[in-house]
Amino acid sequence: KGVVHAHSTWSDGKYTIKQMAEACMERDYEYLGLTDHSKTAAYAGGLTIDEVKRQWEEIDRLNEEFKSEGKKFKIFKGIESDILSDGSLDYPDEILAGFDFVIASVHSGLSMSLEDMMNRFENAIKNPYTRIVGHPTGRLLLKREESKLDLNRLIELAREHNTVIEINASPWRLDIDWKYGNKAKDVGLMTSINPDAHSTEGIDDIRYGVMIARKAKFEPGRVLNTKSVEEFEAWCMG
Repeated sequence: KGVVHAHSTWSDGKYTIKQMAEACMERDYEYLGLTDHSKTAAYAGGLTIDEVKRQWEEIDRLNEEFKSEGKKFKIFKGIESDILSDGSLDYPDEILAGFDFVIASVHSGLSMSLEDMMNRFENAIKNPYTRIVGHPTGRLLLKREESKLDLNRLIELAREHNTVIEINASPWRLDIDWKYGNKAKDVGLMTSINPDAHSTEGIDDIRYGVMIARKAKFEPGRVLNTKSVEEFEAWCMG
């Protein structure tokens, strides 16, 4: 019912927030969880703190505009925050607290040792502002191998801290892999089928994630973006 993990022209996306939102509405989605890149991802136009605040203002304006037009659609203020090498996120707490939700992702230092990478993820998952872990292995199919990770342990950690691990539906990623479906089911892990859309067309990659989720035995109740806009808002506040 919602599109979670999408980028706009504020970072490295091809379309404005409004264009991304309208593309979601055309496809009958109820909400957009916008997650541009954070400041460490300078190569991807990551947002400075000043830009974050200005983006929040734009989202508020657009939500008011949709409301006045009688559209039942909401844009949520998210961010794809880089997990730094020590597992911290790359904004101060007072900024992280202003987002509706935070996706925490690793984009650098992908060749760390297993122990260091697990410590890094563990610290990120324990951060109360981390709600979703993005593309955990960092793999790019046919291009880049996955990082060293104990995914079974990562799934346990995420469940312990009520954190979602996304199924990144980009056909280059499909990460987390369906092979961990049994472990995810055993512990009751929540996922979110996320397109990681950098364009309006990219929204449609969700279908690949749906296939992976089915293969990994996720039922709708363990998929975050099967929630209605009201239920998703409640999850953000929880």
